[in-house]
Amino acid sequence: MAETVRVVDVAAPVKVPKTAELVAAQLRNQIVRGELQEGDALPPEATLMAQFAVSRPTLREAFRVLESEALISVRRGARGGARVHAPNGDVAARYAGLVLQFRGATLADVYDARKSIELPAVRHLARRRPATALRALDANLVSARAHINEPAAQIRLQEEFHLLIVRHHGNQTLLVFSEMVHHIIELHNASYVARWGGAPEERKGAKLGERTHERLLDFVRAGDIDAAEQLWSHHLEEGADYRLRGTDAKTVLELLA
Repeated sequence: MAETVRVVDVAAPVKVPKTAELVAAQLRNQIVRGELQEGDALPPEATLMAQFAVSRPTLREAFRVLESEALISVRRGARGGARVHAPNGDVAARYAGLVLQFRGATLADVYDARKSIELPAVRHLARRRPATALRALDANLVSARAHINEPAAQIRLQEEFHLLIVRHHGNQTLLVFSEMVHHIIELHNASYVARWGGAPEERKGAKLGERTHERLLDFVRAGDIDAAEQLWSHHLEEGADYRLRGTDAKTVLELLA
């Protein structure tokens, strides 16, 4: 005879969404589906209140939800209103930073994660050699050479080279992870430049980094997958050791605090 299962044994409390959350969800869906584009102005409050059959306080609460997700920005006043922003990795990166702080992640751990993301992307790049990726990486090298005597710009462009490699891998999940890591490394670089940017050794290191990027593209164009991966693995390890030398911040918490 089958045993009877009581409802109380399987039931869980049901959370009924607030009206503002439902309004925010509908607008959010329109943004992520592309029905609302970057820079679009949302209709006036009165129009949205009538459309959703909600009060002004409820609509403004929905706006605050979307603002916290960086999906809209709201300007108050007679010429104000809500503007749409396309989702990007910055919000995810900031939240990931909080989680890493809470878990006591070290900066060395962040750099190691970058290596795990970028090495498969380098192999993919050398295997496929997409023309769009090579053009973007070449353009980055040209810009980096033009800023060789500007430490902050030079480091920013060299880090952008790393991000471009993953961007042209085509895997959007890996790209979001890479953007999270990139955000934290950019913050660390700002601290690094403030301390070491003008040092002769740093300028020498920047030139060596530029040369490594050039060599990587040589291997990629030749389709030498193993050489490209080996070079990039060494570059990432050496770069992490170089950037972490003598830094006051050892953890993500110390950096972001």
